[in-house]
Amino acid sequence: MLDERDTDGAWMPTPSIEPAASPAQSTAKPPRQAKTTKAAKDLPRPTRKEAEAAVRTLLRWTGDDPTREGLRDTPRRVVRAYEEFFAGYDVDPKALLARTFEEVEGYDEMIVLRDVRFESYCEHHMVPIIGRAHVAYLPRHRVVGISKLARLVDAYAKRLQIQEKMTVQIADTLQEVLQPKGVAVVIEAAHQCMTTRGVHKPGVAMITSRMLGAFRENATTRREFFALVGGAGAQAPIYG
Repeated sequence: MLDERDTDGAWMPTPSIEPAASPAQSTAKPPRQAKTTKAAKDLPRPTRKEAEAAVRTLLRWTGDDPTREGLRDTPRRVVRAYEEFFAGYDVDPKALLARTFEEVEGYDEMIVLRDVRFESYCEHHMVPIIGRAHVAYLPRHRVVGISKLARLVDAYAKRLQIQEKMTVQIADTLQEVLQPKGVAVVIEAAHQCMTTRGVHKPGVAMITSRMLGAFRENATTRREFFALVGGAGAQAPIYG
């Protein structure tokens, strides 16, 4: 038989052909491998010293000298900045909503907190996502302090994120803890992973929404919410 070339252009002998497997062999399933994936909380957290060393490695990789004057303190500053950027990992979002108020004199209309500015970071490229969130709910028996709604947004924003997941997390947590008649969350944000790199499309905003309960089932309630946050009623999503 003729020999073949490998990917570098060198000749190599043709491998021998193995005999066909018997029916019993062909139907046998390969053994299942044990799962080795660990939850993030189970992995040992690097020390500050190790984190700073990692930053120095990246500085060297860029082609710069981490020992020069302008970069000497950069690893320390970057680690401190990361503590702020990703503070959401140390926050329990459900605990933020634990304290509620029932003395509302029977108030049962929509509660909306709009234009909640946030900064997050794309989990694919670790570059900023800058945007605003609109959060609303229809109370059933109790309400929560409005600052807690803003803190809820930050608790999920200050993590490595994608916008779709963040939208769901905010809405589902609010629904689970408060048990209101409905929840609505809309997020509009600019992603630097597509404005400063890649396709380089500045001025582009991504909009995501999550409607639960009355906001999903009742078109009138949904239109009212979009009107309150500045969107035209005709642009509200249609379900069912």
